[in-house]
Amino acid sequence: MTALKDILTRRIVQTGPLSLADYMSECLLHPEHGYYTTRDPFGAAGDFTTAPEISQMFGELLGLCLAQSWLSQGAPAPFTLAEIGPGRGTLMADILRATKGVPGMHDAMRVHLIEASPTLRAAQKERLAGYEVTWCAHMAELPDAPLWLIANEFLDALPIRQFTRKGKGWAETQVGLKDGVLTLGLSAPTPLAELAPRLGDTTDGDVVETCPSAAPVVTEIAQRIADHGGASIFVDYGDWRSLGDTFQALEAHEMVDPLARPGQADLTAHVDFEALAQTAQTAGVVPSQMIPQGLLLARLGISERAQALAAKLSGEALESHARAFDRLTSPTEMGTLFKALALAPSPDKMPPGFDAG
Repeated sequence: MTALKDILTRRIVQTGPLSLADYMSECLLHPEHGYYTTRDPFGAAGDFTTAPEISQMFGELLGLCLAQSWLSQGAPAPFTLAEIGPGRGTLMADILRATKGVPGMHDAMRVHLIEASPTLRAAQKERLAGYEVTWCAHMAELPDAPLWLIANEFLDALPIRQFTRKGKGWAETQVGLKDGVLTLGLSAPTPLAELAPRLGDTTDGDVVETCPSAAPVVTEIAQRIADHGGASIFVDYGDWRSLGDTFQALEAHEMVDPLARPGQADLTAHVDFEALAQTAQTAGVVPSQMIPQGLLLARLGISERAQALAAKLSGEALESHARAFDRLTSPTEMGTLFKALALAPSPDKMPPGFDAG
């Protein structure tokens, strides 16, 4: 039994079953035993690999996308260049390298990373040595200024609630105990106002997930863009509307039982991009169409960038480069599983790649 499993077991005995949101929050962010609190989970030695760790092309293209957006809005100075959930700092390092030649951008930017994990902050400081960076624990700590922000595989790690339709009511998935073992169960069904619109496109037994903590984050970002200008890009795995059980756990790059080793595995769920877009609209900005990652990268010129890099490679390095390109763009890899959505002050200020069709 892990230390966190013992803590959760005692809590359930004392106060009853936990919602998935409470369970995920404890497993990922517990101050002593949380997954992100205690480790660097990225790369081959970790539990999963994100797009920036696969190839520099991902960060370079998105960095130039943000730079062009900044230029098209009049190159305001100063402005905030921010990343939320910045991992090891690999994505921001690639963005900064790719935009070094953009006239005036690095003089005008104020780089902010929103990161709570001490372990990951240490990795970011090492990766971004030589750059002036400010770390924040929360979005609200960002300065009041034009904001260009990127969030890659951030929203999928936010705690979810999960509901199963029962007639006109919804039964919530909970983590309880059976013979002393953590187990999933359902609450008694009850009508829920927030899920009333889903009665029209679901039937008995369908599962719908919500992410209560996503709305405040997206609202904060959207309001800053509405007030000061800028843009944001979200890249994550998910789809337009939540339907089905997507709660999962990864450990050492393998799917595992999410209840087996609390605090030792990464817990995630698919992102509901429709909910993200609706939240942003309510806050006064314009969401782009949701597009697959592969299509976005194609629009931003990944084929041309891949060819330019390939010209300098041979042997195993060239083969590795080709595999990375395929992994980022192929429909059977990350190309369609991962989606992207941008927020902008108005349709004519949408970042490149998001402004087509």
